[in-house]
Amino acid sequence: MRELTLLGISGSLRKGSYNTMLVKEAMRLFEPDRFVLGDIRMPLYDGDLEDESGMPEAATILRQQMLDADAVVIATPEYNKNLPGGLKNALDWVSRKSPMALYGKPVAIVSAAGWTGGARAQYSLRHCLTAFNPRVLQGPEVLIANASNAFGPDGTLSNAQSTGFLKQLMDGLKAEALRGS
Repeated sequence: MRELTLLGISGSLRKGSYNTMLVKEAMRLFEPDRFVLGDIRMPLYDGDLEDESGMPEAATILRQQMLDADAVVIATPEYNKNLPGGLKNALDWVSRKSPMALYGKPVAIVSAAGWTGGARAQYSLRHCLTAFNPRVLQGPEVLIANASNAFGPDGTLSNAQSTGFLKQLMDGLKAEALRGS
């Protein structure tokens, strides 16, 4: 079997992020040969900045990680009923070069948030990914509600049903990655 690289992207920038924990849980269940955690910290997209300095190094690195990955899992928190600006900004920067970094690539979307589990953020992220034309898995949906109580002290999901859905999604993502290779 071919070695697989999984890229994880957390839409949260804070230390102790539940979405970063969720990406790491996804990685554990996917069992990739290689795992890379992408960094979305970069300046706000600005066409003048791009004209003067080109793409920021962080965006160039993230784009290359996307190109090199066999599969991608993105965990998004929900900020004001939408995906966070930092995640959208990173996608905007990465979209500035051809070919589209996620074109045809299998992508799974997960979220950890408040009472909705991030459902609205997931739908807005799906919309933002349309221009990239990835192969976004449709399910099972992994929406971790009440995220502050969803993880154990070791960072693993404490709910067996949530873990089961995430495992099912990661098995599907792995199958798509192997199909595409």
